[in-house]
Amino acid sequence: MTSQNEVLEGSAVLVVGGSSGIGLATARAARAAGAEVTVTGRDEARLRAAGDRIAWRVAELGDHDAITAAVPERLDHLVLAAGDAAGIGPVAGLDLASVRRGLDTKVIGFLGAIQAALPALRPGGSITLVGAASARNAAPGAVGLAMINGAVEAAVASLAAELAPVRVNAVSPGVVDTAWWSGFPAEAREAVFTQYGKAATIGRVGTADEVAQAILALLTNPYLTGAVLPVDGGPAAA
Repeated sequence: MTSQNEVLEGSAVLVVGGSSGIGLATARAARAAGAEVTVTGRDEARLRAAGDRIAWRVAELGDHDAITAAVPERLDHLVLAAGDAAGIGPVAGLDLASVRRGLDTKVIGFLGAIQAALPALRPGGSITLVGAASARNAAPGAVGLAMINGAVEAAVASLAAELAPVRVNAVSPGVVDTAWWSGFPAEAREAVFTQYGKAATIGRVGTADEVAQAILALLTNPYLTGAVLPVDGGPAAA
């Protein structure tokens, strides 16, 4: 059986949103497996800290020219990992401008990045989108997130059908301890982690490295396309 390292050795991987969290963990895991990795993001200092052997480009998702310039001449795998907490909050007072920003990033921005990468993507290569469990789980205060990530995950099957032989998949992480939560007060963050950790079959929230390993599995399995892979520690308790 061929290992992930053997499949990724020498391949070109672009991680859009690769300066922190799941994107950064994926970039480092792919580089450790022998891939030539490029990451994009908004924060130059974070991009520089990604790793000595990881190339980087400052590129705002939604800036088509900047994203296009970041695409390597030859591309094997595109990972779309950008996103933030835009769209979170109770629906009665939900900031619709925040929801719109989230849609611009994770829906319009992802589509634009796919358009930019397609000319360089080799047949048999892959595109992996990072959605979220909010697309399928019932959670008060997550309606905006559900709409944003639901749109991302709903597109996977159609993208896979249209872009074959390029494979298209997504991961759908549950609650993961990353910088995504940095804008929340520490007490509220710990309460969420405790609540969701108890509900998960595994008994805890996830890590960025664990989601990154699931992404590498999608990159390296040539028989996987059109799939949305939950990475959530198991179904929530009833």
